[in-house]
Amino acid sequence: MRVIRAGLEETGCPFEVQVNLLVTDSEQIQKMNLEFRQIDQPTDVLSFPMQEFESPADFSSFEKSDYRSFDPGSGEFLLGDIVVNADRVATQAKEYGHSMKREFAFLVAHSLLHLVGFDHMEEDERTEMETHQKKIMEMVRIPRS
Repeated sequence: MRVIRAGLEETGCPFEVQVNLLVTDSEQIQKMNLEFRQIDQPTDVLSFPMQEFESPADFSSFEKSDYRSFDPGSGEFLLGDIVVNADRVATQAKEYGHSMKREFAFLVAHSLLHLVGFDHMEEDERTEMETHQKKIMEMVRIPRS
């Protein structure tokens, strides 16, 4: 997917990666949100990183010989899983006044950044993450309208 490739380029990922993408509905994502985050409500996207980063997008501590970080068969870096709620893609696209394509791409970009260690709990983290999201969306030529 172009958004994932752009996000990996934007964050300077030096590896071929494995990212799993699941598109589901509100009912299923609510079950997942409850099981994994103890939040009993649907959300727009969930991120399940497989790696811990010392700092966001710092790939320097990962070595190809580490079987926990790389698939032994393909040699790909095991980044994690993204789960997108198709129901929320449709409602949020309408709410924000842009296309479903743009909303889907944005959620994937947002989730990918979580997979490489970014977060938005603090104001400076949020600002940095938003900057990367914007760059990724520009790279795939789906900027905010």
